Amino acid sequence: MSIYYIVALLLSFLLTYLFVPFNIKISNKWNLVDHPQQRKIHTVITPIAGGLSFGIPIILIQLIGYLKFPEFGSQLLYLSLGSSLMLLLGFVDDKTKITANYKLIIQIVIITFIYFSDFNIQLLTNPFGKTIVLGYFSFPVTILWFLLVVNAFNLIDGMDGLASGIALIVATVLLAVGILKSNIIIIFSSITLIGANLAFLRFNFYPAKIFMGDTGSLFLGFNIAAISIIGKGEFKGITSMTLLVPIIALAIPIMDTAFAIFRRVNKKENIFQADKEHIHHKLHEIGLSQKNIAFICYFLTLLFGLIAFGFSYSSKKLLLSILLFLLFILIIIAYRIFKKEFKK
Repeated sequence: MSIYYIVALLLSFLLTYLFVPFNIKISNKWNLVDHPQQRKIHTVITPIAGGLSFGIPIILIQLIGYLKFPEFGSQLLYLSLGSSLMLLLGFVDDKTKITANYKLIIQIVIITFIYFSDFNIQLLTNPFGKTIVLGYFSFPVTILWFLLVVNAFNLIDGMDGLASGIALIVATVLLAVGILKSNIIIIFSSITLIGANLAFLRFNFYPAKIFMGDTGSLFLGFNIAAISIIGKGEFKGITSMTLLVPIIALAIPIMDTAFAIFRRVNKKENIFQADKEHIHHKLHEIGLSQKNIAFICYFLTLLFGLIAFGFSYSSKKLLLSILLFLLFILIIIAYRIFKKEFKK
């Protein structure tokens, strides 16, 4: 199997790397560009919808994987279909700016499709006792899980290289768990994301030559949410564990999403309204460069990712205590950054 993993890694990297320059030309020609605005950090017109650069190669590789590994049934086929729909939604949003309510409804429809394709959460790990069986709550919990991860990536994608770098780290953590559990489909899916994001980061890191846009952020969030609960039959047991991995590894974007919702509800604003009040924006306001902010977020994501990986084989109570302590420190720091905003 190792040769197939290497091929998937190299193919996703090379196709993305070759497709980005073509994507930049097409975006400029079709006016798929992001203009500088008050709510945005960048100061030059930049091609958007860069998610096509890695989305299309990943979908093609998922289809190839489906044909090569028939023992997985239709898992990779359904993943490629769901990924295609989410990629299309993001592309249309980048091009025409779909209203937030309609975008949310379409996301739920796509997630419902993938739910009935055996991408669902049946179990939840309980660090203090027996695994929780969700039963009838499986559907709403799965919907909420996908919406949380998809929109967390959408919100964190506000600075050069941030979303793609975090996706790369989280996919690596999922890959490590997949290897530990000998789950072929998680390994294959994760390594494809790693290769594509490595190539895209070459063009997306500061100063970015292209943005991933909603095309890329929705696609990445959808795939990471799906990979974390993928499996059927003998693989289904891993899902109760792998669900903890992205939750912990995505601590930064998930916390940022929570702050964004709280902030907008407190101001009686639309929770989907874009602003420049995210954690990375605040760090930029206090004088940190985009590069340094990206590296800080990478380091914190990696730190939480290592803790998440530890849940796979170490004392869950001890790791949970460490995690809660780190989250407490992180929340205090984030609160101090947002303190003036909360007082308004």
